[in-house]
Amino acid sequence: MRGRGFVLLRGLDLDRYTMAEAAAVYWGIGAYFGAPLPQNAKGHLLGHVIDLGRSPDDVNSRIYQTTARQTYHCDSCDIVSLLCLRKAKSGGLSSLVSSVTIYNEMSKRRPDLAAVLFEPFETDRRGEIPAGRKPYYTTPIFNWHAGLLTTQFVRRYIDSARRFPDLAPPSPIQTEALDMFEALTDDDALKLDMAFEPGDMQFVHNHQVLHDRTAFEDWPDAKRHLLRLWLCPPDGRPLPAAYEDKYNGDLAIGNRGVIYIPEAVPHAPLEPV
Repeated sequence: MRGRGFVLLRGLDLDRYTMAEAAAVYWGIGAYFGAPLPQNAKGHLLGHVIDLGRSPDDVNSRIYQTTARQTYHCDSCDIVSLLCLRKAKSGGLSSLVSSVTIYNEMSKRRPDLAAVLFEPFETDRRGEIPAGRKPYYTTPIFNWHAGLLTTQFVRRYIDSARRFPDLAPPSPIQTEALDMFEALTDDDALKLDMAFEPGDMQFVHNHQVLHDRTAFEDWPDAKRHLLRLWLCPPDGRPLPAAYEDKYNGDLAIGNRGVIYIPEAVPHAPLEPV
């Protein structure tokens, strides 16, 4: 959180453990970073990143349930983590890029477009809607707060939010700014790709690093499978008031994030559901 924004841990020998034991080891290591939080409307504290046959074009599905590329984005937590259980037959690289670097590049090349991304943008909740909230949340992409640049970006969900009749399409200059941001995330000189091996654990600070996953092909008899944690550390950075809508009103350090659905009971499933 106060360094490069990510770490990759290698060497966990999965052959030594059952699925439940491996999940417990991963959970225990994650607990050193922060408290696990619900990461979907079902209350899952332990997520399964695996193809469930969902369509990437389904506006009420999430891309981690498909084999499609995710595109660079931020999740609704301070730290997002993955444990690789099984890698794909091909593809499925994890990709990271610094959102601070993206801002610096935009400010040098097109400061007018960088300024546009400090304006509010609506982002689709994809059907996971807290009580009393709209089916989208509104926050700027770039936010200066407490001397830090904090970034929130999910282009696919910004675009799909336009399906709601009370939202107008982005203006031409907003579209140009979004396009430039996204083009910079794909710049080979700025991004980092890494190939997961079974037992690898990645931890990413959402507020300063965007993450992506390339499209992949599964084995005929086995699927790429990662476990995921959303973690809330006790010493996270302060967040601006503009995040109130995204975080369902709670910005307190050590107690924020999650996709909060009141009737969802938090639990940690050991199988994809």
